[in-house]
Amino acid sequence: MDSIITVITEEPQLKDPILIEGLPGVGNVGKLAAEHLLANIEAVKFADIYSKHFPPQVVLDEECVVNMVNNEVYYAKDVGGGKDLIILVGDYQGLTPEGQYELSNHVIQMCMGFNVKTVYTLGGYGVGKIVESPRVLGAVTSVDMKEGLEEHGVVFSSGEPGSGIVGASGLLLGLSKIYGIEAACLMGETSGYFVDPKGAEAVLRVLNSIIGLEMDMTELETKAEQVDQITSKIKDMETSQEPSREDLHYIG
Repeated sequence: MDSIITVITEEPQLKDPILIEGLPGVGNVGKLAAEHLLANIEAVKFADIYSKHFPPQVVLDEECVVNMVNNEVYYAKDVGGGKDLIILVGDYQGLTPEGQYELSNHVIQMCMGFNVKTVYTLGGYGVGKIVESPRVLGAVTSVDMKEGLEEHGVVFSSGEPGSGIVGASGLLLGLSKIYGIEAACLMGETSGYFVDPKGAEAVLRVLNSIIGLEMDMTELETKAEQVDQITSKIKDMETSQEPSREDLHYIG
């Protein structure tokens, strides 16, 4: 088996499309944002990416029919301010560093064939605590791109994220820079403890502003409220379990 197999079911005719990547990561922020985007535009799947770098398993649908683990590639035409999009989604990233590099390079090469000029990768920035109003932090391949994104509310903070950007969201940026493609990573702040629709909503609002799209956020807002209720209950439980001042006298 080849390392990567791409099955293309349609060859869309696109004009300088924008690549948007939303694969699993911290808080699944990018995955949630990309999937919500897909659900709210007229997008068509045109390719499946299979690879031995994905987990060695199949997944079952509602009818118990198996499918190979894969990433899916969609296109949408004339979105928002008249932009064409290519959207990469999936349930898995590569299992190894080698796999991550090969898959990311494969995606970039495929997108260069469609004359992609701009790449936006979507992800989460784990801060280790509950965030009430998530910022969207950015990383870019050029200073010119940075100045443009600041106008859309993207925050560029020196040293954040301090450990760099791991996985497809980072590698697609680095490879884009090598091949002369403008690219940026939009990272929604998240605790990193659970799937975070609030961070995804923050990222998506920025992305909507960039591509000139108005989108209903009700579903993400509802999910965010449900998560807030759960975290509130957890906080209450933790508070109720804290020892009283009298109890502290017995702690040596």
